[in-house]
Amino acid sequence: PRFLFMSDRHREALAHLLYGVRGGGGFVLLTGEIGAGKTTVGRCFLEQLPAHCVVAYIFNPKLSVLELLQTVCSEFGLPPPAGADAASLKAHVDALNRFLLDAHAQGRQALLVIDEAQSLSADVLEQLRLLTNLETAEHKLLQIILIGQPELRTQLAAPGLEQLAQRVIARYHLGPLSQAETAQYVTHRLSVAGPNAPVPFDGPALAALHRATGGVPRRINLLADRALLGAYSQGQHRVGRRTVA
Repeated sequence: PRFLFMSDRHREALAHLLYGVRGGGGFVLLTGEIGAGKTTVGRCFLEQLPAHCVVAYIFNPKLSVLELLQTVCSEFGLPPPAGADAASLKAHVDALNRFLLDAHAQGRQALLVIDEAQSLSADVLEQLRLLTNLETAEHKLLQIILIGQPELRTQLAAPGLEQLAQRVIARYHLGPLSQAETAQYVTHRLSVAGPNAPVPFDGPALAALHRATGGVPRRINLLADRALLGAYSQGQHRVGRRTVA
C-alpha cells in the first residue's frame, strides 16, 4: 500500500469505501479492470479504518454457503459450532448474530470485506444479503464491501438479485490512468522506491508506455520494469521509446 498512487479516481474509490463505513450497513461495491489497483486500494482502506472497526477479510470467495459462513465466523475469531451443528447454516448464523450484537453493544462496527467478489455464486450472494438483515431497531450490524472485476456489476444486475442490488449504498468503478497520470504514476513509484534521481524515462518512452499498457497500473509495472532492465543491459541511463517498444 505504501506504493499506492492516489490519482483522482483512486482517491475517490477510497472515499467511497470510507463513506460506506459510515453508511450504517448494507453493501459497498468497488469494481475495476484487472490490474487497476482495486486490491491495493482495499488494503489502503483497511489501514485507515477507525479503531472501533472489526474486520473479516476474504480473498478467496469460491465457497459454498456453508463454507462462506464458516470462513466469516473464523475471520471474526468465533469457535466453530460443534457436534450436529457443525454443518448447520442456522448455527453459524446464530453464532454470528450473537457476535455482532455483542460487538454493537461494545461500540464496535463489524465489516466483511470480500476481494475477487466476481467469483461469488448467486446462492452465496443471496446469503450475504440475508446477513445484512441482522440488525437492531436502529442499526444494521454488518457492513459488507465487495471488491471485484467489472462482471460483478453484471452479476448484481441479474434477475433474482434485485434485493441485494437495492442495498448497495455506494459503488465505484476504478478505470485506467490517463496518459498524464501514467507519467505521474511512474514518477511516484520511482520516488517511493528511491533513490532520489531524475526519472529515467523520457517523454516519448512514457507516452509509449501508456499506449502499450492502456494505463492499467499492473501492466505499467511489468513493462516499465522490463524497460528499465532493457536499458540497463544496453548500458543506458535513460529509457527511450525504442526500448519500451
